[in-house]
Amino acid sequence: MPELPEVETIVVGLSTKLIGYEVSSFRLSFPRLLKNNREQILNKFLGSRILGLRRRGKMILIDFDNDLTLLFHLKMTGQFFISPSYEPHDKHTHFALAFRNQKEELRFRDVRKFGSMLCFQTSQTLKFDGLGPEPLEISFPRFRFLFQGRKARLKGLLLNQNFIAGIGNIYADEILFEAKLHPLTSVSTLEEEDFKELWRAVRLVLRRALEHRGTSIRDFKDSEGREGNFQNYLQVYGRKSLPCLRCGEIIERLRFNGRSSYFCPICQKKR
Repeated sequence: MPELPEVETIVVGLSTKLIGYEVSSFRLSFPRLLKNNREQILNKFLGSRILGLRRRGKMILIDFDNDLTLLFHLKMTGQFFISPSYEPHDKHTHFALAFRNQKEELRFRDVRKFGSMLCFQTSQTLKFDGLGPEPLEISFPRFRFLFQGRKARLKGLLLNQNFIAGIGNIYADEILFEAKLHPLTSVSTLEEEDFKELWRAVRLVLRRALEHRGTSIRDFKDSEGREGNFQNYLQVYGRKSLPCLRCGEIIERLRFNGRSSYFCPICQKKR
């Protein structure tokens, strides 16, 4: 599933082309993609212009000049592309926006059909949110406050989108390795320096991933069809049975809440 760096990469790529474009037509070939309205609501976008694109957690929001927003969650295999209008849609392209006086259109493609689209008033965005703070925007005092009174395990908290938004399995493992913390560490055992190191690791890992345009392991490609490059810099994720790049110990994998967690048993000793 695309995480914060991948989604931000898509948003930046789309923003360079789509802002100011006026919608001339749309095509919704998989009606269940639209979760909170009937298809007729999309008629309200005809003639409207794109004001901007933004990311919230792992979601993409497209704001229009008529106080309407389209929100997309890519889930496992969702992809956005800007494609020539004359090219036929393949069977996995479920939504498209065409624009006045433009030879290209925006297409949403999703092989597994887990992705979703919501339509709502831009001014009502927060009502559809419910997510935790953005990890690259949060100050250390606020970050520290998030853990107050909690006893959960670190990996689970980092994956909890209501706790902090945008971090998924790949970057949770990489962050915990950078912070030298075991994924099953209980928050109640952390000391002040651990919280500072974790906050630093969150920012460092996500910024590095953004610099490399995200991680392409399975399906992720940006709006121009290019893969990310951060998979070449992963320290632990997907490296079971390979030597740790820091100490040489063999990377291990454990299952936690139905997901794999990769870690170094020496650099990330369990408390």
